[in-house]
Amino acid sequence: MIVQTIGVVGCGQMGAGIAEVGVLAGYNVIVYGRNEDIRPACQARVRGSLERAASRGKLEAHEVVSALGRLRGTAHLADLAAADLAIECVAEDLALKHSIFRSLDDVLHPAAILASNTSSLSITEIALSTRRPDKVLGMHFFNPVPVMRLLELVRGLHTSDETLAMARKVGAYLGKTTITAPDSPGFIVNRLLIPYIVEAISAYEAGLGEVAVVDSAVKLGMGHPLGPLALADLIGLDVTLAIADTLYASSGNPYFKAPPLLRRMVAIGQLGRKTGQGFYEYRR
Repeated sequence: MIVQTIGVVGCGQMGAGIAEVGVLAGYNVIVYGRNEDIRPACQARVRGSLERAASRGKLEAHEVVSALGRLRGTAHLADLAAADLAIECVAEDLALKHSIFRSLDDVLHPAAILASNTSSLSITEIALSTRRPDKVLGMHFFNPVPVMRLLELVRGLHTSDETLAMARKVGAYLGKTTITAPDSPGFIVNRLLIPYIVEAISAYEAGLGEVAVVDSAVKLGMGHPLGPLALADLIGLDVTLAIADTLYASSGNPYFKAPPLLRRMVAIGQLGRKTGQGFYEYRR
């Protein structure tokens, strides 16, 4: 099977980023979203990103026009019937993902691959909601998708060699370096990343230093391009909390336990860059 059309389920920041790299790579991309406001905003985000790239000389004007011509949005999941690969990127909610995968299983043609951009949930469990578990895998992109080079491929217990090979091929066309991770909580990256962010939040909460001090200590002392608190804002504090809770529930390891401050910030809607307020303030 050759992948020519990619379906993206979810119109948020990750969905827009996946759609952008998809159309730039020459794929036809159909983005599904139920929200009448978010769906046009997703397409506008892709357009704005491509136009900024053109203004910096990274793309030609005709490349922007051509890429946008391969992008369309829809409010009807049935329109994804043309997709050879569908990538789900909605909230870290297993019940929600089960519902989406059941619907996609009914809509997509039998050879199509179903992928989840989940950060921590079990691919094997997600695949159980379909009649094609051999064609289900994780394709974990990183934010911002057009910039971050890594694509973490997660193999469930039933994922076939052919499915993994096709995902690896698509990843290469998207300009990503792929690694294969087992279906273990947090996979590779988040299993290492979340304890780091959790401890940084705990350190700040305990008064070891102000936000900028904690981040500067990491950037200058460890050579990281972004401090852990700024990184949490970029990921989204709600997403960070959801991953931490999933890892803690599945392992019981206290390294993954979310600090009370993180839970309070999420409760009052301070989610980071997406809301304009997290550990830092952002212009919206």
